[in-house]
This record gives sequence, structure tokens and C-alpha cells, in this order.
Amino acid sequence: METTSRAEPQDATGGGDDTGGQGAAQGVPGARRAVEGYLLAQFPWYGLDEAFTGPRWLMQVGMAADGAVEHGSTGHGDEPSLRGELGGEADQRFTVVVTVASRPGRRSPDGSGMLEATSVSSAAWLAGSGLLSCTWPAQMERALRQDWLEQQTAIAWELADDLDGGGWSTLSLPVDGIPTDFLYRESEYGWVLAGAAQHGVHIGAYGRGMSAYGLGFAVVKDIESYAERTTPTP
Repeated sequence: METTSRAEPQDATGGGDDTGGQGAAQGVPGARRAVEGYLLAQFPWYGLDEAFTGPRWLMQVGMAADGAVEHGSTGHGDEPSLRGELGGEADQRFTVVVTVASRPGRRSPDGSGMLEATSVSSAAWLAGSGLLSCTWPAQMERALRQDWLEQQTAIAWELADDLDGGGWSTLSLPVDGIPTDFLYRESEYGWVLAGAAQHGVHIGAYGRGMSAYGLGFAVVKDIESYAERTTPTP
């Protein structure tokens, strides 16, 4: 997928400002910038349904060279961070939902070539690489981190490119209240799933500490509420 990312104040790798993602306040300029990219999308965003009553927050959007929004992620639970001073990442509980616009194969904006169509594999790849970005071993020697990340990224790509292979099982979860089959896999780092939804999008998701079983997905009615990083009232 030929997209560029619009970084948000706190991304999945723990980068960004010095708050470590600990509750950015409503009205902060960074939160406003975060939501603006989501508002540009020509497709609906997905998140966990109303059964989830914990914190919700935004991550980042991926944009094509012509400025069109191609995909983005909504977070639920603890914001992943690799910063040691924030405590062990093994204790974090989160689920990230990735929404990918369904696009046909098309010519690139600059006319130099063709862009591949998006698919469930695209959602699986984005979810798999997203999980890696917030779970790589923080205590690993710096010289080894890049080799580890490249190796694991290659594995994630191969798995996403072979959805019919033995690395995936089937898990049925509700999407807008309709039972939907997802491809699902677990690893020592967490879990990843991917499937198709209505409204011309594909859904990917990844998480750790929160079981994928029993989750449900629904169209986000107010994406700006995610920018507030608040806990909804049950």
C-alpha cells in the first residue's frame, strides 16, 4: 500500500510528546490535529462497539500521495508504550482497530505506475505490523533491534500474503451487529485478526491483554470523541 502516515501526538511506539500518552486533555492543539486527518476520510471508521466502556483514543491515518486517506487506527484500553519508566508493557491491555478503505487497482497519482487493490490482506498486514511496532523487545540491545524488526516484519508480511495458510484460524465476531468471519492468529506478542466489513472497508485489529473473543466492532458515530481520550459512561 503506497501511503504516507500523518503522525499523531502519541503513536504506538511511544514516540511523540513527553506525556507518554497519559491522558491528553480535550482541546489540546495536538488532539485537534490528530482528529483532522480522520475527518478527511471518505469512509466510516470502525472501533469496538458499545460493550467496551474503557478509554478510547486515536493513533494515526495513512494517506496516499494525493492526500486521500487510505487507512487509520482507533485505540481502546491502555495506550501502548515502550518507555520503561511507564511500567512493564506486559501489563498493558489494549485493542487497536484498523480501518482500511476498499480500493481497486488504480494508477498512482503521479501516473508513474499502478497501485495494488486493497484487500483483507492489507488489513492483516497493517494489523500485524502495528502489533510489532508496540511489542518489540524493549530490553534488546540497540544493535539487534533493527534485525529483529526486519525479521518479524517479513514474517508478518508472509502471513498476511497467505491468508489461506495454516497460520490463521477463523473467528466469528459481530460487525454492526452482524456475525462476521475473521481470520485470526495468536503469537507471543499478542493477537491479530482481519476481515471484510460493510461500507466499503476492511477491518484489521490487534491487541494484547484483552481477549479477541467476545469483542464486537461498530461504525464510530463520533470520531472526535476519541480525540478527547476519555472513558465513556457505562
